Formats: sequence, structure tokens, C-alpha cells
Amino acid sequence: STYKPNKVGIIEKISLKNFMCHALLGPFAFGDNVNFVVGNNGSGKSAVLTALIVALGGKAQATNRGSSLKGFVKEGESSADVSIALRNRGEDAFKPEVYGQTITVDVRISSEGLRTYKLKSRNGQIVSTKKEELVAILDHFNIQVDNPVSILTQEMSKHFLHSKSEEDKYKFFMKATQLEQMKEDYKHIMKTRTYTKTAVEGHEEARLLDELKRKYQEKEERYKSLSSIDTMNKKLEDLQHHMAWALVTELENEMKPVKDNIENDEKFTVKFDQKIEEWKAKVEEIELRYKQNQERLDQVSVQVDQLQPQCAQIKSQVQERRNDVKKAEVRLTCLRCFTSHELLDLEKDKEQLTKRIDELKFSQATAADSQKRMEKLRQLQGQLDAKTFTDSTLGQQIDQFQTAVATSKDELDKMRREEQDIQHSVSSKERNLRAMENSRNSHIRRFGENMPALLAAVDDAHHRRQFRRKPLGPLGFCICLKDPELAVAVESCLKSLMLAFCCDNHRDEALLQSLMSRYFKDKRPQIIVSEFTDKRYNVEERAVHHPEFPTVLQVLEIDDPVVSNCLIDMRGIETILLIKGKKEARRVMQSGHPPQNCREAFTKEGDQVYANRYYSSDVQRALYLSGDLEEEIRHLRVALENQQAHMHRYKQHIQEVEADIRNNSALLKTAYDNRKNVKVLPTDHCPFSQIQLFGRRFWNAQLNISTFTSLCVCACVVQEELSKNDQELEKCKHHRKHFEDKRKVHLSKIQELKHSLQQKEKEVKSAIVKATQICPERLEVKRTAKSLDSEISRLKGKISAHQEQQGDRDVIIRYVLLGNSQETACGAQPFCLFFCRYLSVRCKYYFNATLSQRGYKGRMTFDHGREALSISVQPGEKEEAVLNDMRSLSGGERSFSTVCFVLSLWAISDAPFRCLDEFDVFMDMVNRRLSMDMMLKLASSQRYRQFIFLTPQSMSSIPENNLIRILRLNDPDRTQTTLSFGQTQ
Repeated sequence: STYKPNKVGIIEKISLKNFMCHALLGPFAFGDNVNFVVGNNGSGKSAVLTALIVALGGKAQATNRGSSLKGFVKEGESSADVSIALRNRGEDAFKPEVYGQTITVDVRISSEGLRTYKLKSRNGQIVSTKKEELVAILDHFNIQVDNPVSILTQEMSKHFLHSKSEEDKYKFFMKATQLEQMKEDYKHIMKTRTYTKTAVEGHEEARLLDELKRKYQEKEERYKSLSSIDTMNKKLEDLQHHMAWALVTELENEMKPVKDNIENDEKFTVKFDQKIEEWKAKVEEIELRYKQNQERLDQVSVQVDQLQPQCAQIKSQVQERRNDVKKAEVRLTCLRCFTSHELLDLEKDKEQLTKRIDELKFSQATAADSQKRMEKLRQLQGQLDAKTFTDSTLGQQIDQFQTAVATSKDELDKMRREEQDIQHSVSSKERNLRAMENSRNSHIRRFGENMPALLAAVDDAHHRRQFRRKPLGPLGFCICLKDPELAVAVESCLKSLMLAFCCDNHRDEALLQSLMSRYFKDKRPQIIVSEFTDKRYNVEERAVHHPEFPTVLQVLEIDDPVVSNCLIDMRGIETILLIKGKKEARRVMQSGHPPQNCREAFTKEGDQVYANRYYSSDVQRALYLSGDLEEEIRHLRVALENQQAHMHRYKQHIQEVEADIRNNSALLKTAYDNRKNVKVLPTDHCPFSQIQLFGRRFWNAQLNISTFTSLCVCACVVQEELSKNDQELEKCKHHRKHFEDKRKVHLSKIQELKHSLQQKEKEVKSAIVKATQICPERLEVKRTAKSLDSEISRLKGKISAHQEQQGDRDVIIRYVLLGNSQETACGAQPFCLFFCRYLSVRCKYYFNATLSQRGYKGRMTFDHGREALSISVQPGEKEEAVLNDMRSLSGGERSFSTVCFVLSLWAISDAPFRCLDEFDVFMDMVNRRLSMDMMLKLASSQRYRQFIFLTPQSMSSIPENNLIRILRLNDPDRTQTTLSFGQTQ
């Protein structure tokens, strides 16, 4: 069940140092309702109770533990210290603006018996050292340490149990109910009244009477002036009412902009949704175009695959036809050389021979002449055939030599181009080798021979405060690999970013560009401009999370958040997987369902893998991130030596080809010279017809090749379109992701605003509840809480100053009301007697009610005239049983009767806490259990009070309850001076 704990006067904590025989006890934290302090004899239970009495101003005799305070100081010590924390909360708090919610009373008792006080606020500040302040606090909280109802010590309990005098019991009752104090006050008033009356009636009657009248008139005037204080108090109360509702109004006003922001942000959410839908539509459109282009590419690829063998054959034929055309052109050129006199000589010879033949044919010569002519004709025909054969042979030789020379020249051109490539590669490897060897002492030299000089210039410019923020780079120098096997993959992924620099602003970029121009004449490192930040990007939502393979971001150790943020922005390293095996990479990326958020992947060899394509890498060794420098230098040296050997073999081959060209050229010249000696034209060779035939075949083959080339061009165009579509798709997805992330942030902001609004609504409701408690009816307040608070403070100061000037209000009223002192004094004694009788009747009722729970019967007889109290108890329930005096009861019965009497006194008196010391020491198990139940029942009905029970019993049978706290003290170790304290609840 819920309850409202007491807010003032209860004990929150107590600690003891060098008190009695204990060097240190506590601190002990007490609960709000029931507290049991359990421990064997000597553990310090009574010391705690004694310290409570002494620290709160009680006399040493009241503790029954000594006659002087110095007896409480531990032997051999100069002083004893006791610290008690009293609760000070709520409306009845004592000077809450000074002490706060806790008042700490620190008491020091010297070995001479002197007692000093320190009253501290909650934050430990000393407020007062006067005992009068402590008395005022105890009076305000109604704490009476010498009242047995508040603190019943073991000795007081024994005295009551073994007391034979009815007068002592009556005194115990009067002291417990504060009637004794009231009686003493009444006697003091009557004595003062008699003394005053005698003085007035004496010889100074007139003077004293005038003085009293004057004082009375002054008090009466002050009493009349109290009306202005009442007016100010009323105004103060009204201001406090307005103040309460002003706070509510201000909180409600604070809620309005939050509500407006939520409404505006919710409207703006629609724009984000529109943007996301727009980019989603673009993504779908591009994906459709991508699918169409992919289908086109597949069709063209099929045609290309079909024409590929035919194309290769046709290319071979084209090459053959091209060689034939070249040969025919050479022969045609050679034949054209026989124009001028050579052709004329041949023509003349032909004419002569023809003429001679004709002459011989038509001659009517003799048979002998005819036979000679025929013989001559056969000789000439033989010569003609021999020259024709020789010319044909020489023509074939010339063709062979021309082909050999042309082929050798083509091969020589190709080899010289390859020689240049090999030379460039050798130079590059030599530079890399020099950089590797130099990086033995400086790792930065791996990134270029001029890189140390550039970094030194950057440092110098930074020291001269030319940069706003010092640039970072090269980026490859700012990262480290967790797995050296992935060095090639990471370098293939980052590429030119390994040498890139980061700048905070464009002004720093311009300065860095000017520094780079001094050391890099041709190709300069890339410069990335992005504002530096000390916070890393949160990429949990957009990063790849694969159970087997890491991302580039995960395999890198990057100390500077600027570097990691730059690589995330420029390359998206959180979305790129590193998969060592090629088959695994194809399986993961190209199985139709690539990992979420994954754009691409790289293999251990540096191959780049997309969802729909695969690019092989030509990088074989890592230049910047390799772990074993000497191994890299060794590999580079071997590669350089191999390439140099290859270069040497190439040069030898070039020399051999050049020698072949020279030999073939010489043979070709000899063939030309020999052919010039032949004076007859070939009759069976027509270079023009061969050139035409070869030309037609060449153009047919070229046409076929053009068809195949057009298909290849078409495939390239489709691939370019696919690449563009892929880039557009990535761009659109990036924009869509961007707006989705912004929408998430926007919605998160809305949720935060709504949460803030809910908190403010709770604060408003709480403020309304508090304001309703102060002023049930809501007030319309136009002033601010700050101005109201200022006026309240000013009015309180004015009232305080007025009260200091006029005196205490209650004193003035009592003084004025004593005008009829005679009547008041005469009526006081009957009133005290009535109050005694009223409390005694209530005490009888509660005493009998508690006894009946055990089946006992009892009677209490008060004789106020004789000031005596007799108590009779009968344990049995028989009718004929006779009530006996408590002295005839057993120890357990007498203890139980005492508990019943104490409980009846508790019921008719008021105090913030009650303490009982070893109340059950003489009880048997039945009486102890019943007494315990009765006290717990009473404590449960009075949850606004604090109960502290000291007992040597274990209290293991106490039911578990969040209102009951058991403090167990360990048995004392006779060999040590400090007691350890264990607490369970």
C-alpha cells in the first residue's frame, strides 16, 4: 500500500566515534517506519541510544549510563564525536532555505565533559554552533529526548518493571504525557503572578502600575499595528497563489513553440516523402533501361561470338591479300622502271625479231637458207624463253625479298614500340626500387622521392601559421592494414587516393597546390577539400555487415577521423567487401542476391567484382601497404633484373632483324640489277590484273570485317550505355539514400520534440497539481514568475523587518490577552485537571485493548489528588480470577504488561520517533511474538512516525516488508577497537 512518509523530525543517519567503549560505529541509515537494531551484548546497541540522547541535548543522568558527559569519552581519547542527520522536508520544515532537506547535528564531547555543537545544512555548511538553535529545532519538531515515550532506555524500563511505588508510576505517566511539564509551567505562572501582585500592592504600587500600564499600552499599540502585518501576509499569500499559477503559465507557454515546431516538421516530412518517391521512380526507370540495354548487349554478344571465328579467318585472309597487293605494287613499280630506254630496246628487239621471222616466213630462199633461218628462229625462241624464265625467277626473288624486308620492318617497328614500353617499365621499377630502398629509413619515401620534401614544406608553412588547419596526407601514409594479405586489394580499391591530401578549406588547398608545384612538375597528388571534424561518421545503417568477409573500413586502422571520413565520402569504403578468393567473390556478388548495401568487392589479387561484371587487375605487388619491406625490395629487384634481361634480349633481336633487313635489301638490289639485264618482258605475268583481283578480294574481306567491327562498336556503345546507366543508378540510389537518411534524422528530431513535449506536459501537470494545492482555483496571471518572486522576496523582507521592530506576534497577542489575567489564572487549574482526566481515560482504554489481545485483563486506577497510579493485571480469563498487582507477575508477563502500557502511552502522545531498548529481554517466545505483532501493527497504522527497537534477538521471524529495516551489529571482537557493521533490509 502507498503511504506518505514523515517529512520532518525523523532520524536519517547516526554515526559515533570514540564514544563509550567503541572507536567507531556507523554510519547507520534508518528507514522511515520500523527499524530493528539487532546485536548481542557489547555490540553497541545501547551506545547508539545513549548517543542519540546526549547529542540532542539530553543530560548524562537521563541516559542511566553515567553521571557526567566525560564518562562517554573512550578511555585514552581526547574527545568523542556524534553525528545525527534529521529530516527537514515539506511544509513543516525548519528554515528550509538555510538548512535544506537535512539538518546535521554534530556534537563533540571533550574529556573534560564539555559539549560543543555544530548545526550543518545539507551541503555541509555550518549554520550555527549555539545550543539555543538546537533547542529551537527540537521544539519545532516536538522532539523530547528526556520523555520516556520518545526514548525508553533499558534502565528506565527496568525501573518501571520493578517499581513498587504507585507515585513513581504516576510520575512516569505525567512525564510521558507532558502533563508534568504543563504542571510545572502552571506553577511557574502562578508564582510569577503572586510575586507581581505583591509588588503592585507594596510601597511602589503606583510606579509599578504606571510602568505596567505603559508597557501594556505599547503592546496594545503593537497589537493594533499587527493588522498591517496581517494585510501584508494576506498580500503575500495572494502573491504566492499568483506565483504558483504563473509557473504553470510559463511552462504552458514553453510548450507552444515545441508544438509549432512539431507541426512544421510534420508538414516538412511530406516533402521528404515526395523526394524519396521521386528518386525511387528514377531508380526504377534507370533499372528498366539498364535491363533493356543488358538484353541488347546479350543479343550483340551472341552475334559477336558467332562471327568471331569467321572474323579471325577473314582477318587472316585480309592480311594475306594485303601482302599480295603490296607484292603486286612492288612488281608494278619495278616494271614501271623499264619505261624509257629499256622498254624501247625490248620493243626494238621484238620488232627486229618479228621482222626477221616474217622475212624468213615469206622468203623464197633456198632450202638451205630456210633451214638456217629455222635454226636461227629456234635459237631466238630459246633465248626468248630463257630470258622469260630468268625474268620470272628474278621476279619471284624480288617478291620474296620485298616481303621479307616489309615483314622485318613491321616487326622492327613493333619491337621498337615494345622496347619503349619495356624501357618505361624498367624506369618505373627502378624508381620504385629506389623509393623502397630509401624507405628503409623513412616509410614516407614509398609515396615518392619528393614526398618528404613536400611534407617538410607543409610542416614549415604550418609552423608559420599559413594554414588554418594543417593538411593531412598522403592518405595511404595515414592508414594501417590489419591483414597484410589484403594490401593489393586495398591499393586497387583506393588507387590514386593513396597519394591524396585532405584540406579543411579552399584557402589551404590553394596554398598546398602552390607547394606541390615546386616538387611535382607533371602529375600532382589529388587534393580533397572537406571541413575537418573530430567525430567519425556513423555508418552503421548504410555499411555492409557480412558474417564472413570484412569491409575495407573494417580492415583498416585509422587514427584520425578526418581520414576515415574522407575515404568514406570519396570511395564509400564501408560498402566495399574484401573477399580473398575469386570463386567466393563471384559466389557472393554474382549469385543474384549481393549483400545488403554492398556496391562492389575486391579479391586478394585486386580484381574488382560487381553484381553483373568482373574486372581483372594488372597490379601484382603492393607498393605502399606491404608489411615486409625487404621481401618487397627482393621481389622488385628480381622483377627489374628479369625485365632488364628481357630488354637485353629485345635489343639483340632488334639487331638481328636490322641485319636481316640489310641482307634482304642487298639481295633485293642484286635481283633488281640482274633483272635489268633481262631484255624481255614477262609474258605470263600481269601485275595490273593481279592488283585488281587482290583489291576486289581485299575489299570483300574488309567489308566483312566492317560488319563485324560495326557489331563490336555496337556492343561497346551498349556497354558504355550500361556503364552510364550503372553510374546514374548509383547516383539515384545515393540521392534516395541521402533523402531517406535525412528523413530518418528528421523523424528522430520529431520524436525528440514529442518526447520533450511529453516531459513538459508532465511538468505542467505536476505544476498544476502543486498550484492547485496552493490555490485550488486557477488564476489568470499576466505578470512573470520572476517579477512575482522578486515582489514576494521584498514583501517577506518587509514583514520580517516589521516583526523585528514590533516583536513576536504571538507574544504580543498573549500579552494583550493577559489583560484578564485574574480570570485566566483562576480557570487554568481546572483546565489542567480536565486534561489529566481526559488523557487518563484514553490511556485506560488503550491499555485494556492491548492486554485483551493476549487474553489478559487489567485495570488502571488514577488518583490525581494523591498523584498515584496503580496497575493490576490478571493473565487468566476466568470470571473468578482476581486482578493482581504487577509485582506478582512473572518476568515475561511483567514485560508484556509494560509493553502494553508503553503502547497505550504512544497512542495518546505525539513525537516524530519512538525508541525502545531491549523491551523483550524478559519475555517468553509467546509474549515476545505477541508484543512484536502489536508494535508492528501500531507502527503500520502510524506510518508517518519512526520506530526504533533495540533487541538482542535475531528477528529472523519478522515478515518481509519494505517498511521494515533490520540493522544487524556484529559481535564485538575483544581484540579490536573498531566494530564492523552489517546491514540488511
